[in-house]
Parts: sequence; structure tokens; C-alpha cells
Amino acid sequence: MFINLIGMDPSTLTGFTFFVVNMALLASALFFWLERDNVNPKWKTSLTVSGLVCFIAAVHYFYMRGSDGVETVAIRYIDWLITVPLLMIELYIVLLAVTKVSSSVFQKLLGYTALMLVFGYLGESGAVAAINSTTGFVGGMLFWGLALREIWSGEAAEANAGSKNAAGQYAYDNLKKIVTFGWIIYPVGYALGYFGGGVDMDVVNQVYNLADFVNKILPGVIVWAAARMDTK
Repeated sequence: MFINLIGMDPSTLTGFTFFVVNMALLASALFFWLERDNVNPKWKTSLTVSGLVCFIAAVHYFYMRGSDGVETVAIRYIDWLITVPLLMIELYIVLLAVTKVSSSVFQKLLGYTALMLVFGYLGESGAVAAINSTTGFVGGMLFWGLALREIWSGEAAEANAGSKNAAGQYAYDNLKKIVTFGWIIYPVGYALGYFGGGVDMDVVNQVYNLADFVNKILPGVIVWAAARMDTK
């Protein structure tokens, strides 16, 4: 996929992207944690979560760099089952910092993202015979769609619209765009790897690494920017 653009061997490029993302995640985690004491206290939880997402992902990237294809899929989904719900819950935490929001928003966002990942893992791993790569893809997309509906027009969106806090609205509006446009990189990588007449794990991992770089670091940057806006 990217190989022809830079003239690098596919496996070498894959290893390089693992290393770059690993280092970027570690640096981001350290930055978010150091900045916790420089913002309004109500934003500390959000920055803590952002740091945790990056740190947990960085640890898993360390192990993925030296694993084979099957192990990489398993390790990646262990990472995602922790960090992706945390990223979605970040939207709830942002709302909670600036306005009143029902706990049902938390439950729905957590449930949708967990089920999205379960279908994705079953589709990639083949652990359940009844769920192949196509079924897993469709199931994952369905629950992602339900999560998008919640953050764009559901109870979460209504809570954000009723907020009087400009920094909170800035964070929420940009985070929901990441969940919409940034997360689309994941199904693109899935489709390129599994629907092209044979599984190409180098392509899958390169695209997934790009997706993690964007979707785990950028949300923290947005939360940090919003926290600085709301700090006097």
C-alpha cells in the first residue's frame, strides 16, 4: 500500500510504523499527565484518561512489534477493548465536566463500542465459525453507527447543546468528528486486508497503526486545548 511511495520493504515499513507510533504514544501520555496540574481541576479527569489511553496503547505496541500475525491481532484487540471504550467515554467525561448528563449516555457509549470491537475481533480471528470476516465487519459497522447516532443526535448531543461552556462544546464537537472521520480509518484497513482476495497483514497493520496514531493522540490534544481554554 504505502510501500511504493517510499521504496521500503513491506515488513520493514510495518515495523517502522510500530516503532514510530509506540514512541509517539509514550510521549503523548507523559505530556498529558504533566499538563494535569496546569489546567482547571474539572479537566484533570479528562487529561488523565487521555494519558491512560496513550500509555496502555504504547505498552501493547511494545509487544506487537515483536509478535507474529496471529498474536498481533489478539494483542491489538486487547488494547482496543480497553482504550477504544475509554476514548468514547471521554465524550461523556467532557460533558460531565461542564454540564449535567445522564448515566445512560455512559452505558450506551460503553456498550456500543464494546460490541463493535467484539464483532471486529471475531471477524478477524475466526474464533467463532458462524462469524466470518464479512459478518464481523457488518456487525462492527452496525454498532459504530449506533454510537455515532448517539453522539450526533442522541442524548449526548442534547446534553452538549444545552451546555453553556464554550470549551466543553469545543472538545465535544471535535471529539465526535474524530469518532466519525478518524475512526473510519479502521474499517478501511479491515476492508483492504480482508476483502482483497487474501489477507495482507502488512497492509492491515500499517493502516491500523496510522489509525491509532490519529485516534489516540489527537483526542488528548483536543481535550488539552479545551482545558487550556477553560483555565484562567
